[in-house]
Amino acid sequence: MGVAEVKKFFHQNNFNKEIIFLEESSATVTLAAKALGVDEERIAKSIAFNVKDKSILIVASGIAKIDNKKFKTTFSTKAKMMSYEETLEKTGHPVGGVCPFGLPKEVEIYIDKSIVHFDTIYPAAGGVNAIVKMTPDELIDITGGKCIDVCKITI
Repeated sequence: MGVAEVKKFFHQNNFNKEIIFLEESSATVTLAAKALGVDEERIAKSIAFNVKDKSILIVASGIAKIDNKKFKTTFSTKAKMMSYEETLEKTGHPVGGVCPFGLPKEVEIYIDKSIVHFDTIYPAAGGVNAIVKMTPDELIDITGGKCIDVCKITI
């Protein structure tokens, strides 16, 4: 699971992006930004939720937070994040390495508008020290993620 699934996913989708392996952990937005020398807003964090009877993953800017009102309007339910154990079980990625690549088919992917205006973003790549550099358009294309607006910027 994890990085191996991401590599397989990239290969199967003819997506030629190098996975960057950092010497230090990139398990949090702050750690990832520091290790890469970029602003936290460019870190594409993935947040796993249970929504009624399905599992979803929302990819958002590192400085964005879920706006409960927007979430409820979009999904007709309150936001309920997955537990650590559920996240690993349902996504196949460890917390700190959760990403929208190589997921089981039943996990729906959403890309929050907080991340789409950047020229370059850095989502995790299946491990706590694995990251990939890409554009938001590449992220949307490779994942088939649906664009939504469920976050607010916290700075």
